[in-house]
Amino acid sequence: MEAVINGKVLALKLGDISLESADAIVNSANSALAGGGAVDRAIRDRGGLAVIEECGRLGGCNTGYATVSSAGHLDASWIIHAVGPVWSGGYDREPSSLASAYESSLGRAREKNVRTIAFPAISTGIFSYPMEAAARIALEKIGEHLSGETCITRAVMVLYTDDALRIHQMVLEELAKAHDWSVNRGLTGS
Repeated sequence: MEAVINGKVLALKLGDISLESADAIVNSANSALAGGGAVDRAIRDRGGLAVIEECGRLGGCNTGYATVSSAGHLDASWIIHAVGPVWSGGYDREPSSLASAYESSLGRAREKNVRTIAFPAISTGIFSYPMEAAARIALEKIGEHLSGETCITRAVMVLYTDDALRIHQMVLEELAKAHDWSVNRGLTGS
């Protein structure tokens, strides 16, 4: 499924983000940039030792922000390491921190003149952010960015489970109606 926003594409697909081909791949990282959840592990394993060593030199990243490294052996030029919040019931500014992590990632993409970017569902794994609430924030922020002036022509959210894909499709349908985005409900290839 994909939405066309101001001539740019926001797509959803089921898959392994570490296998994605894009100018930049976003990693759902922890603040130490030291490895952690499934997305981070897959990206580091496939990216290789150079990515791990570079992350060690970056010195970490605060929650709600993103930093950039090279992509090692991934089919990308850059990895944008976004640090989302750990879910604490919604009482510790988690929604604004998650929105900020997406905004910061998109800002880093702009700095690197990225045209294609792949996102995971940040904070929904070991950080336990509820999937539907996270999907709403992610898709709203990415859609908002695509509706303005940007070098990004295609953003794809690569989701790891059928349930995550279904939830993101439902939210994208709702947002498309609210914002008058055109939607292609067919399967997206890449």
